[in-house]
Amino acid sequence: MLQSVRKQYEWEKWVFYWLDAITQTSNVTLDIVNNIDQLMARYKKRMKSELPKIYSHELLNNLFRHPYTRIDYVEADLNITRLTATKYLKKLATHGFVEEVKKGRNNYYINRDLVNLFIQISGSNRLYR
Repeated sequence: MLQSVRKQYEWEKWVFYWLDAITQTSNVTLDIVNNIDQLMARYKKRMKSELPKIYSHELLNNLFRHPYTRIDYVEADLNITRLTATKYLKKLATHGFVEEVKKGRNNYYINRDLVNLFIQISGSNRLYR
């Protein structure tokens, strides 16, 4: 198609090709954002109900900033002690918000629902195939 633009000045097909790609990418992005927003809303409701003493918007954001978190991330994001961050993450793991995984000397807390959302979206969309 690019060769046709150069040789025959067929810009219209080239422009429509890119507009279609932009449209598809935008739709995928909107799906991802909407699904993350819905998942965050469910987590927020559950956290407020099940763990009201530790719930904060900052903690919720930490769980969605990356597909996984660590004690030192929570400690820094919430400006709390390491002991408190550890307690928060252990409670979140106990209630199924995150999955605790030990790799070497480090503990990682994986937001499996968020990871699964990314896998589901990427697996169901033809842009990623």
